[in-house]
Amino acid sequence: MKLTDFSTLTFDCYGTLIDWESGILAVLRPWADGHGVDAGDEALLEAFGRHESDLEAGQPFLLYPVLLRRVMVAIGEDYGLTVTDAEAEALALSVKDWPPFPDSAEALGYLAKHYRLAVLSNIDNASFAASAAKLGVTFDAVYTAEDIGAYKPNRRNFLYMIEKLASLGVAKPEILHTAQSLYHDIVPAKALGLATNWIDRRHDKPGAGATRPAAAEPDFRHLSLADFAAHHRASLAS
Repeated sequence: MKLTDFSTLTFDCYGTLIDWESGILAVLRPWADGHGVDAGDEALLEAFGRHESDLEAGQPFLLYPVLLRRVMVAIGEDYGLTVTDAEAEALALSVKDWPPFPDSAEALGYLAKHYRLAVLSNIDNASFAASAAKLGVTFDAVYTAEDIGAYKPNRRNFLYMIEKLASLGVAKPEILHTAQSLYHDIVPAKALGLATNWIDRRHDKPGAGATRPAAAEPDFRHLSLADFAAHHRASLAS
């Protein structure tokens, strides 16, 4: 299997293209410090990942900002605190401020010359529009949890994407699903027979961060989007 075997890259967005952990901590760190919560960054991210995944599985109809409000309340309960409406709203509205990774726009610009680019994201359409404006490319297709009525790792999301891409003339063997989260993306994508490309953004950090821990064997592994683009350049030259 080679990187040049595919016509279409389907991306997770948050954690892969957008640095959601920095964005999450920009809200949670000041909140924790202000309330005297004795928790490091990794503990806060782990709490976020635990509550987010539980809510996504149990209440898949919630729009993502509503879900984030409930995540904030649940994190407060972990530490015996009552979260105010303003504190919950701060997390709910923070997505528009989450930054892209420094390599995302340039790498996407390069990859767009060689692949169709699509997004499959656990997000609402309005929040994604704010993030997409920071990424510097126009995606050929965008599929959100709001569109689908479910959140990854539900296989429904991937089946929806596969069906929609088929209607655009993209067969499943042409798709390389590219994502940071093993739990949300690589495991379910592999289970459905998609080729997978793990962007291991957390290779130099402990634990799984803002996602549930999971184990998988992706078809490709890159440490960043720039690393992926560099390997693609090398594959063209070989």
